[in-house]
Amino acid sequence: MHHQIEAIIQNIEKVMIGKKEVAELSVVALLAGGHVLLEDVPGVGKTMMVRSLAKSVSAEFRRIQFTPDLLPSDVVGVSIYNPKTLEFEFRPGPIIGNIILADEINRTSPKTQSALLEAMEEASVTIDGETLKIVKPFFVMATQNPIEYEGTYPLPEAQLDRFLLKIKMGYPTLAEEVEVLRRAQSAQPIEQIDAVLSLEELLALQHEVQRVFIEDSVKTYIVELAAATRRDGQIYLGVSPRASIALMKAAQAYALLKGRDFVTPDDVQYLAPFVFSHRLILQPEARYEGITAEQVMGRIVEWVTVPVQRYSER
Repeated sequence: MHHQIEAIIQNIEKVMIGKKEVAELSVVALLAGGHVLLEDVPGVGKTMMVRSLAKSVSAEFRRIQFTPDLLPSDVVGVSIYNPKTLEFEFRPGPIIGNIILADEINRTSPKTQSALLEAMEEASVTIDGETLKIVKPFFVMATQNPIEYEGTYPLPEAQLDRFLLKIKMGYPTLAEEVEVLRRAQSAQPIEQIDAVLSLEELLALQHEVQRVFIEDSVKTYIVELAAATRRDGQIYLGVSPRASIALMKAAQAYALLKGRDFVTPDDVQYLAPFVFSHRLILQPEARYEGITAEQVMGRIVEWVTVPVQRYSER
């Protein structure tokens, strides 16, 4: 199935120039059944990344533009009384779809942000006491601008914990930006790509991720990384067991993306900062000194002993 995953990434690269790592990490989250928080300044292609991913897998794409006046019912849906049938009818909101773009998620109130919690964790929404399951695959990619803070609401820890990965896009190089201009001169690149995978094939890939072998020593390594965040002097609150599970699932998906049916410690090392960093709360002293969670995670990854063992194809 490796060639199917490569086809998705190559399709995204037709639209996103020089963003292979971001494309790979996004696909990892999709295969692992997780969600992504995409953080960067406006105009670097966050929305285009989500749209190209959705179009590559024949998914139903929905976009929610988060604003300060957005209500929870605008996200999950609402029951409306029908005078003809004398009954309430449920009108689903934009959260009911396959790939959801939660654009500028930090611009809406915590009350509306919390409307995503059940959907992202349980793949369901509850309206008027009735629970409606969201058809799989279900993938949320939220975006936020880290620079502008006026009129924004920081995501609470419970909300951040629902995101499998936090990714930053970054600016393109000079040559890459020239290529972006060349491709955008005559037509929008995303209009020129077609689906390379059906939803049924995507579900099969997600099932295959669960079968990727992970040695007990590697599981222990994941737990040791998580435990190290709980006793580090620069960290006020370390990651929870949910984060350990997230790292394991992400590593399984990454191994499949690389054409392997087993996880290596290198997979865990590479993914740990993307999975753990946004779940950490640093000590005030560390924040005042300008230390970031990514820097702390980089130090922890270097410090924790890596299991050394000969790995072979199973």
